Amino acid sequence: MNVLLIGGGGREHALAWKISQSPKLEKFFAIPGSPGIANFAECTENISIEDNTALVDFAKANAIDLVVVGPEAPLVNGLVDALNAAEIKAFGPSKIAAQIEGSKIFAKCLMKKYGIPTADFRIFYNPEDARNYIRQKGAPIVIKANGLAAGKGVIVAQTLDEALSAVDEMRNFGDAGNKILVEEFMDGEEASVLALTDGEKIIPLIAAQDHKRVDDGDKGLNTGGMGAYAPAPIVDAKIAAQVEEKILKPTIAALKSEGIIYRGCLYAGLMIQNGTAKVVEFNCRFGDPETQVVLPLMESDLLELMNACAEGNLSDKKISWSKDSAVCVIMASGGYPKFYKKNLPIDGVAKAKALGAMIFHAGTKLKGDELVTSGGRVLGVTTTAPTLREAVDKVYKCVEVIHFDNVHYRKDIAARALK
Repeated sequence: MNVLLIGGGGREHALAWKISQSPKLEKFFAIPGSPGIANFAECTENISIEDNTALVDFAKANAIDLVVVGPEAPLVNGLVDALNAAEIKAFGPSKIAAQIEGSKIFAKCLMKKYGIPTADFRIFYNPEDARNYIRQKGAPIVIKANGLAAGKGVIVAQTLDEALSAVDEMRNFGDAGNKILVEEFMDGEEASVLALTDGEKIIPLIAAQDHKRVDDGDKGLNTGGMGAYAPAPIVDAKIAAQVEEKILKPTIAALKSEGIIYRGCLYAGLMIQNGTAKVVEFNCRFGDPETQVVLPLMESDLLELMNACAEGNLSDKKISWSKDSAVCVIMASGGYPKFYKKNLPIDGVAKAKALGAMIFHAGTKLKGDELVTSGGRVLGVTTTAPTLREAVDKVYKCVEVIHFDNVHYRKDIAARALK
């Protein structure tokens, strides 16, 4: 098969690494790719991932059999629809199905209509109405921008002042902040369950736990994710069965009832308390950095599974898993998720690989022959080991040999599970 991967972050690097292991793979391309993805695929940087016409033309010109769409923006922008209209198979949901991430209001209303467990919520189109409601409800409370905001459009406000300020902050997210969701605060432990689906059958992947706050102890600003580990012990067999039967299957069925066939990866961000799971949010693609710990534990052929999803032919497929644990630590630029420097030289990647790490490039580029930083989240350092404790010890040994100016990373990834 000739495969085109859309995207260039850490998630896409992990996808490229796993897809490249498939015996079904013939030619492999990526747009825009990254220095890490370039080890597996031929990268093309001069096409925008939001230019559907150019992407379709590229797929036709290179006889692409399957397009794998990594990030949410091209999915919400209707890339899969454009590819399918040109009779090109794609892994990922259609534009209308991708609303499950592209519009938090769509997702919450779907869950409410079909009885899928989630937090109580209100929708506001006027900031002053939102503020009045928040004053009535008090804190803690959650304020969300409606649309895509690169994982940062959610503020969990612990005080009333913080909540009222959060309403003003929604303006920073452009169109995404024009409609505001105010949700009840859910206490408990978070987990992420990704699932592959062809619109009928759904296969949950092993559960992971992301660390969204920028600083140790889950303090500081929300980010796109500072690290993850899998499997997450909070999702035991009982919770996993509950998530599949009460959340994943009903969501695919609810979409189908609305005339929407969802194919691709469905990501359920969960809050678990007292043995009950509720949906925090849905995403329409693989999680980042959860993918960097889930895929290293997958023993099955990911490309074969993705192709089956795209063809609507997942019914006879199963996934086998390693019994190991995996941990990913994100090495970020100091100042992220706000202001940070770029073009900082990166040293020690080869040393970390020699110690057994998989290095997934999240925000890097080549300046001549030198690897430099180009984003807030720079590298995802992942290790696997027979136990979580061993994987944690191993990953931090690898992190310590990688250097760039003002590097920042959390030192407590997986600490909750180790307790």
